[in-house]
Amino acid sequence: MTKQLVSVDWLRNNLYNDHLIVLDASADYDETQTIHGARHFDIKNTFSDLNNPLPNSFPSPEIFEKGCQNLGINTSSHIVVYDNKGIFTSPRVWWMFKTFGHDAVSVLDGGLPSWRASGYSVIQGTNESVERGNFKAQLDPRRIATFENIQANIRSQDSILIDARSSGRFRGTAPEPRPQLKSGQIKNSINLPYTEVLEDGKYKSNAQLQDIFSELPIAGKSPIFSCGSGITACIILLAYDLISEGSKTVYDGSWTEWATRNHLVQ
Repeated sequence: MTKQLVSVDWLRNNLYNDHLIVLDASADYDETQTIHGARHFDIKNTFSDLNNPLPNSFPSPEIFEKGCQNLGINTSSHIVVYDNKGIFTSPRVWWMFKTFGHDAVSVLDGGLPSWRASGYSVIQGTNESVERGNFKAQLDPRRIATFENIQANIRSQDSILIDARSSGRFRGTAPEPRPQLKSGQIKNSINLPYTEVLEDGKYKSNAQLQDIFSELPIAGKSPIFSCGSGITACIILLAYDLISEGSKTVYDGSWTEWATRNHLVQ
């Protein structure tokens, strides 16, 4: 079974493995600061549904498959994904691959900052063409919650919705970063700011994560993870996946969709 997290030392020792593909999923990608051989995974422009007005919307299987093939990814590839914040966009990419049926995917714990802090070199990224891969996207829709799913769950309360935004945004006392979008919370949801599961740009230990989640009222309920636009929700999803088996779902539209659509339908 592929590890959810790998260390920078592990990556350095396995960097030239024939089946390993390293992806830089930084939101503010800097081609002058990349790990050797890393390929740019462009969440915003290539691996999102650009026809959807919501930010970072989950792509179709066709879009995802084509994008992965263009990056030279094969069905046999072990993917290691990182970002230049430490842990930020990389868990989103990890979840996307899992949702499209590719389990051989890991997140580089600590990302590029940890890589550089360990004394490992970075290089200028290249635009060299790679041989087209044979990656196949097989969507598991159970991993994605829709607006309608969240509406139904408010009534049934079969699942627990965990929001990764800051406590101020969740409580409605701090503004949303998107103009004209009110802050607040979805009914019956609970708050776990994504920063709570991280320390110095890495995930906290499994014992610490166990303590964090044990304090939440989630016993007996399957979790649905949410945030502002589906990015940081995946940070706490991966944290929970490190200590708990079973199904885990992301509300992809997250607060941006919920606040917008409820404003329109009220």
